[in-house]
Amino acid sequence: MFFQHVYDKSLAQGSYVIGCQKTGEAIVIDAQRDIDIYIDIAKQNNLRITHIAETHIHADFLCGSRELAATTNATMYLSDEGGEDWQYQFPHKGLKEGDIIRVGNLTLEVIHTPGHTPESISFLLTDHPATDKPVMVLTGDFVFVGDIGRPDLLEKAAGLVGTKEDGAKQMFQSLKKFAALPEYVQVWSGHGAGSACGKALGAVASSTVGYEKIRNWALQYSENEKGFIDYLLADQPEPPKYFAMMKHLNKVDRPLLIDVPKHPKLSKEQFISAYEKGIKVIDTRNKVEFAKGFIPNTLNIQGNNSFATWCGWLLNYQEQFILVAEDSQMEDLTRKLMRIGLDNIFGYISDVNTTGLELQTSDVISLEEFKTQIGKDNVQIVDVRGASEYDAGHVEGAENVFVGTLPDNLGKISKDKQVVIHCQAGDRSAIAYSILAKNGFKNVKNFSGGMKEWLAENGKIIGCNEASCTKA
Repeated sequence: MFFQHVYDKSLAQGSYVIGCQKTGEAIVIDAQRDIDIYIDIAKQNNLRITHIAETHIHADFLCGSRELAATTNATMYLSDEGGEDWQYQFPHKGLKEGDIIRVGNLTLEVIHTPGHTPESISFLLTDHPATDKPVMVLTGDFVFVGDIGRPDLLEKAAGLVGTKEDGAKQMFQSLKKFAALPEYVQVWSGHGAGSACGKALGAVASSTVGYEKIRNWALQYSENEKGFIDYLLADQPEPPKYFAMMKHLNKVDRPLLIDVPKHPKLSKEQFISAYEKGIKVIDTRNKVEFAKGFIPNTLNIQGNNSFATWCGWLLNYQEQFILVAEDSQMEDLTRKLMRIGLDNIFGYISDVNTTGLELQTSDVISLEEFKTQIGKDNVQIVDVRGASEYDAGHVEGAENVFVGTLPDNLGKISKDKQVVIHCQAGDRSAIAYSILAKNGFKNVKNFSGGMKEWLAENGKIIGCNEASCTKA
């Protein structure tokens, strides 16, 4: 058996290439949209991609199954579970509980594991003829290392009211199927630490059924459904806005993007023309460089592993946008964006100083200056972290406005007071600063050191318990 785990750090998303080395057939499970990686893996290992499968209709990335099928002519195997509202709306071979996919001498048995979504399935893999015992289970967003998939995304991200409690009950029952598997079976999931599809995912790539039974919090509630549901639904992170679009695009027919596109580097004249027409500009430089000088009205979303997620929060799928990025970054950034379907890049520039525009600077303050702002009547302290982070512990007097929803909550920010923003370690507050500057806020200071520096200096926090207040 050939097995390769393909991991996208930017979305903490895992996909799989599994092949029978005797027959040369291979299956790809939960493919990312830039599919050349799978083509290359197959070619390098003398495999043919003959099967393509998904564990569910994904919310956090645009699945590349259809691009891969169009390129390889492989058959798509997708869930037909979950009822009428959860059917893929394009041609595929449907899968139900107990169905078997044969890939050469390998078999993948379908297990219906609803909870995260109604149609979710897992694949129990056996490597014949070596053994008739299963070797691994590919769980998608059902069971992670140390955690399980959240059932509230359909309600919070897709607006399907009343589905989270039903999903939690389904998840409780699905876990019984998981717990009944042999303890030696390896567990390979669809996500790792950093994904918004759970709240406490482990950083290790794989586990075993036996280890999860003693380690995973969700499997400690086998006789306590209410306690399980209460814990599962509590303190889940905010799902990015783009999740609703991913749910839609992964379900319906859509235009395909087979190759990674190349985007033009704009001349000064081309950039100014587009800028004056109001095309949004995303500056991907490091937050420190951005603070030293940035083009007015631009958003600072650093080109790191969180780049796509924050673009998904702050861009829509109809608007064009321009990137500020180095030539060498453009392929990586384009891949990150196409993985969530943000394809409307108008072009890019590399040097903000060549535009001829007068640059602005950020007012970044130190810990000592931050301390002087706390408690003043004419100062508004704004914590732009997520609600669960804020609830776990925050600076006294700080108000919580999450950076992802800041554009929709500008009315909560005072234009009459001195505003001081912060997050955990400065990345999100840099985004927030650029959002406020773009929307005409003048009296804003950014405490870039954030809660990390505050706690390191034994700063006082409130609204937390002892366990959640340990220093970062």
